[in-house]
Amino acid sequence: MKPHPGKIILFPVPMGDAAPASVLPASNIDMLRGVRYFAVENLRSARRFLRAAAGREFDIDACTFTELSEHTPAAAVDAMLAPALQGHDIGVISEAGCPAVADPGADIVACAQRSGLKVVPLVGPSSIIMSLMASGLNGQRFAFEGYLPIEGPARNEAIRAMDRDAIRTGRTHIFIETPYRNLRLLQQLATTLSPSTLLCVATDIGGPAECIRTLPAARWSRTDCSYVDRTPTIFLIGSHR
Repeated sequence: MKPHPGKIILFPVPMGDAAPASVLPASNIDMLRGVRYFAVENLRSARRFLRAAAGREFDIDACTFTELSEHTPAAAVDAMLAPALQGHDIGVISEAGCPAVADPGADIVACAQRSGLKVVPLVGPSSIIMSLMASGLNGQRFAFEGYLPIEGPARNEAIRAMDRDAIRTGRTHIFIETPYRNLRLLQQLATTLSPSTLLCVATDIGGPAECIRTLPAARWSRTDCSYVDRTPTIFLIGSHR
């Protein structure tokens, strides 16, 4: 008799050093304790999360882990579904925040959808959504842009295009950068955006140095921004509401 297929369960992970029980529902942790197969972005951080969330009684050595990064070949991602096809649930764990949102976990979810497997998203912290919530910008119309182009001219054009759209439609544009390039991006935003366009800089969300500020672009050029250097940051641009 063919086994009933397992589920693909998306487990959010706290950001920073927050204790899992302080930010995750108890139902997440209860469900986590029943899973023994995991697709994880980083093996070391996933094991650390499991120890902190599931407790000492959880037998982590009885678990099977496969690493899923942006470099994982498509064929290898398909193979990760084998336990689910044999009736076992698979937990997907990102390094921080919600898996499959700006995260390689999206690849296994896409495979699961093509295979007709049930995907279960669980509630938890998402720096993208949390920054939007606290920005004061339009939460009805928004777009996540991922990473902007690295090259200066292409990046300037991308910034100007988002600026024009925010002014014309009121849409909020959300994007990220590699932390060591945050300061350079912020300086470029301050000088490229229209002076009155609102720019929110959301830094270290969920961490001890959390800072979420929304100011007109022109103000950022006169603001001490050194704290964003090498710190995880979300950038949002929008218009006055």
